[in-house]
Amino acid sequence: MKDINAYKRTKLACYLGFVTQAIVANFTPLLFLAFHREYDIPIASLALIPAVFYVVQLVTDFLCAKFKDLDYRRSIIVSEITSAAGLAGLAFLPQLFPHPLVGILICVGIYAVGSGLIEVLCSPIIEACPFPNKEGMMSLLHSFYCWGAVGVILGSTLFFSLFGLDNWRILACLWALVPLYNIVNFATCPIDPIVADSEGMSMGQLLRNKTFWLFLVLMVAAGASESSMAQWTSAFAEASLGVDKAIGDLAGPCGFAFCMGLGRFWYGKKGQKLDLSAYMMGAGVLCFAAYLTASLSPLPAVAFVGCMVSGLAVGIMWPGSISITSARMPGGGTALFALLALAGDAGGTLGPSLVGLCTRSSENSIQSGLLAASVFPVLLVLSLLLIRRTFKNKS
Repeated sequence: MKDINAYKRTKLACYLGFVTQAIVANFTPLLFLAFHREYDIPIASLALIPAVFYVVQLVTDFLCAKFKDLDYRRSIIVSEITSAAGLAGLAFLPQLFPHPLVGILICVGIYAVGSGLIEVLCSPIIEACPFPNKEGMMSLLHSFYCWGAVGVILGSTLFFSLFGLDNWRILACLWALVPLYNIVNFATCPIDPIVADSEGMSMGQLLRNKTFWLFLVLMVAAGASESSMAQWTSAFAEASLGVDKAIGDLAGPCGFAFCMGLGRFWYGKKGQKLDLSAYMMGAGVLCFAAYLTASLSPLPAVAFVGCMVSGLAVGIMWPGSISITSARMPGGGTALFALLALAGDAGGTLGPSLVGLCTRSSENSIQSGLLAASVFPVLLVLSLLLIRRTFKNKS
């Protein structure tokens, strides 16, 4: 009989793992202006930073899917080491290169490996813990990415207002303390494999399963529904509300992350009596309505409320998709979680790209892009309907 109290340390470690992922994903974009001023890097070149981050994270997801027998403890400790090294390296490495952008991109690549490993491994680690209400626990786990995003944006903004943007290197080292501390947690907490050793399905076995492709489409739709709005809310706030960038960052990404975290936290605490797939379909309908409000309302304030409501709606989509898939494919193992992370990240790249493409080709600016992205919550609802029909027929 497993001692559930011992696994509370595992839960804390995974919570801080997602906080770490939020730090590495959201801190460096706040430094774009500092990089431009100090290193004379053109603004256009700084677009390489998020591109490298997401490409390396996708490659990490893919490589994890190739190895079904990953050592969870060693791999998750590596994730914390690389996250800390990449963050701290930002303070020292760029000035060692003739072109500082090269040093920045090396650091981004290092912590992107950590982010990818966290994304792949924390979910199955929690899934394997002997907690009741696994669906709620998964939603609660993923809410800590949102709280981490809010914390890094608010904390960094406060630090810069008190000590100035020129001291960003100190803050990079301070944020690196979070993953450094979490190394101890992951080294000492109990960690169980999601399935018995060597019994998990391989990537090839999963991809040959036609039903699994429904789950991949579901995950793409979840990632795209979340990221399409998340990555454009700052620009939307600036353009529609006429505020400066600092206020736009706080009102946009920070407000969206808070609403998304609130949705995940509520389901984690209160959702155990609900049918998850039915709840997600309701969230998809609400998300579609929020996208339409944001893209079609002539009143900027009402449109911005639509952005925030979409944050509440998308909160359940990513962790809910993982829970639905793992419950219906219990033998999937590490490869399943890695492929789901890969599909979610692919959606997270596809959605914002579609918004940007439609924004550039239209005179109606960002709202036209958001209107195009409303297709993703519709795709999520359709995927859920097909999954429910498929497994009803099988049963």
